[in-house]
Amino acid sequence: MFWHEKIVEDIINRAILEDVGMGDVTSENLISPSHTSEGYILAKEDGVLAGLKVAQMVFSKIDESLEFKGIIEDGQEMKKGERIAKVIGPTLSILKGERVALNFLQRMSAIATKTRKYVNLVKDLGVRVTDTRKTTPNLRILEKYAVTVGGGSNHRMGLYDAVMIKDNHIAAAGSIVEAVKKVRASIPHTMKIEVEVENFEEVEEAVSSGADIIMLDNMGVELMKKCVEYINGRAIVEASGGVTEKNIREVAGTGVDVISVGALTTKIDSLDISLEIENSDL
Repeated sequence: MFWHEKIVEDIINRAILEDVGMGDVTSENLISPSHTSEGYILAKEDGVLAGLKVAQMVFSKIDESLEFKGIIEDGQEMKKGERIAKVIGPTLSILKGERVALNFLQRMSAIATKTRKYVNLVKDLGVRVTDTRKTTPNLRILEKYAVTVGGGSNHRMGLYDAVMIKDNHIAAAGSIVEAVKKVRASIPHTMKIEVEVENFEEVEEAVSSGADIIMLDNMGVELMKKCVEYINGRAIVEASGGVTEKNIREVAGTGVDVISVGALTTKIDSLDISLEIENSDL
């Protein structure tokens, strides 16, 4: 998983600025700066934890004197009512970081939880479940990290790190063969080329072009089976489009190597996670 500390720090800094701004007008008019507390982050529903390091970074950015300790780790399943972590220190600082830290934990844990469900549905079929570029703007690195925590894999991070020839590229180039030829002549020899196809005729053309990966886009199960049989190991085969918890096992049964699922990062209901202060003015 690609993890760039500076990018994550920038995301956190912007999130804190968005929420805290010039200060916590409520807490600062109620609580003394010398007041200290011990708070616990709690799971309010079952799920897979993701984002603990991010939450820790949030509190550290707010106040380096805060002590943050994880009780369970990213990737572990958490049960409703279970303590996830504790934070000790100035109450004002805990309250300033509370919402930002929880927002990251709730969304990232929801993505990890959803991914774990999809992965478990096909874990015996030898297929890889990946995400897509359909992520929340500016949060891609965190959301893709959460996918890996849930047991999934990452597709390309962006337009810059892998070649994917889609329908509009093909239209601009004139054909799949011509598109692959032009790209192959320019990219490093270490980089693979993926081609998105929508019908059997395009599969034939993609194979003849020497594409390394062929994405079967929004195809029915029977057509996918036919395409996999035709490709016969000459390229990695990826299925994409319309994959749900209900049909992913059927899609995997066609023999594809990879299934990419946009829903891992788009159709997400944040998990319920809270912070409760239990010991105050330590």
